[in-house]
Amino acid sequence: MYVAVKGGERAIEASWRLLEEARRGATAVPELSVAQIRGQQRLAVARVMTEGSLYDEELAALAIKQAAGDLVEAIFLLRAYRTTLPRFGYTAPIDTGAMRLERRISATFKDIPGGQLLGPTYDYTQRLLDFALLAEGGGARREPDEAEPARATADAAASAPPAPRVIALLNDEGLIEEERPTAHAGAPGDLSREPLAFPADRATRLQNLARGDEGFLLAMGYATQRGYGNSHPFAGELRFGTVAVEMALDELGGEAIEIGEIDVTECQMINHFSGGDGEPPRFTQGYGLAFGHSERKAIAMALVDRALRASELGETANSPPQDQEFVLSHSDNVEASGFVQHLKLPHYVDFQSELELVRRLRAEHAAQANANMNTNARADAERADAQTEESR
Repeated sequence: MYVAVKGGERAIEASWRLLEEARRGATAVPELSVAQIRGQQRLAVARVMTEGSLYDEELAALAIKQAAGDLVEAIFLLRAYRTTLPRFGYTAPIDTGAMRLERRISATFKDIPGGQLLGPTYDYTQRLLDFALLAEGGGARREPDEAEPARATADAAASAPPAPRVIALLNDEGLIEEERPTAHAGAPGDLSREPLAFPADRATRLQNLARGDEGFLLAMGYATQRGYGNSHPFAGELRFGTVAVEMALDELGGEAIEIGEIDVTECQMINHFSGGDGEPPRFTQGYGLAFGHSERKAIAMALVDRALRASELGETANSPPQDQEFVLSHSDNVEASGFVQHLKLPHYVDFQSELELVRRLRAEHAAQANANMNTNARADAERADAQTEESR
């Protein structure tokens, strides 16, 4: 007989102690500090902030340390902490056009107003392990005379005037859709306060995608490039840098003042549109925005954003990346992780009922099989008797 196994409070407390020991690792090795994670694991910090929906580098680094490097768990920790914070109000929309750039590239035009700025990127590395990093304090450090020109270029870019958008080059010729705020659209919804409802407008979809799991969006974006979405994208512009955050204060008569700065990555993806319903062919856009240096996330987000616009552009939506319900309902890794991992928690009562059901069905199946066997045996005997009579 199946017997339920129960765990007690002491077992759970012992598990907590073991978890802390496992997180700390060997005590002979110096413990990794939050400051080190924040400064040297910046891409992981950026992902946790983006999907945790809270811009705080120190808390994101703390969550990574507490989760022993499990980024999905760290995102869960940061998202949970976010729910405890008071809400003072909403900031004004950030002006990414005025971004203080650290990196800016375009895959559509070689020469762009303001120039291209390569910045820090893995794109042109050879993806070979740097064994110098195994040495204490090691690493492939550049000599001062080699590093200085790059630093001077970066400093010049940071102090340069805002670079115009690459999209403007196409917009001047009327070759790309012009995105303008809707006059009577009202304030966008807030997914942190209101549940997701379908059909979702684009503002809501972008909120969902911004918080969505990078791996899931990467897979969906990859699917669009393999034919599941009818798109042929070009990276019109990808920029990473620092933007000012402003907030209108009632105490100052509603005047907006700068309250801080954040690092963001923005991607504007260009896609072909064949036109229709009297509209001429033109390019359309997909948009991605993420905290910190998060290029892969921003690009994938832009690809999926464009795929989800299929219906509003009169295109046939027949692929998973174009299905709002499929994409938006499965993009959140906190929700997905909770639902998947709850399977390892006790389900004793549920399983007991399933166990009894399977036993009963097997008994019924065996009884039916025996009945069929007896019926077949009688039929065989009757046929044999009939053949015997005929032979006489």
